[in-house]
Amino acid sequence: MTVRKILRMGDPRLLDTSKPILTVPSKELDQLIQDMFDTMEEYQGAGLAAPQIGVFQRLVVFGVDSNERYPDTEHVPMTILINPEIEHLDDEIVENWEGCLSIPGMRGLVPRHSSIRYKGIDQKGNIIDRTVDGFHAIVVQHECDHLDGILYPMRIPDMSCFGFEQELSQPVEE
Repeated sequence: MTVRKILRMGDPRLLDTSKPILTVPSKELDQLIQDMFDTMEEYQGAGLAAPQIGVFQRLVVFGVDSNERYPDTEHVPMTILINPEIEHLDDEIVENWEGCLSIPGMRGLVPRHSSIRYKGIDQKGNIIDRTVDGFHAIVVQHECDHLDGILYPMRIPDMSCFGFEQELSQPVEE
């Protein structure tokens, strides 16, 4: 088990665009994927993008069975997604409170497409092609944003809906 250090917001490398992965399968890729799952599990994430651990390749992993950070979410299958492509299926936008392992302790209300189709390959080169909505769609969009150097606060239209988890959950005293 190898838990990697997660880059945090403010590290300029998180704003870089990642490169496609050209060699699948490979032992190096298998080890990277295992490290990503170990890291995601250690920090109780719903997903992790390779750039978050300083590897600037187009790879994300995600999945949720049960998670303390997201107690009310539906099941999302454990997925390895290499060189992902996302297609927005309609113009419906939903807002959801998001967090990120690269921005610990904070949350923001982020608009995302409600339903998407995503494609890519897994670590053996098998094609993945899924149409999803709900939390699954949100997780995929969030993680794939990392591959293009986008952090979720960059998508928040109203910064009054961004802050530390503890403060956002407290009633305002008058």
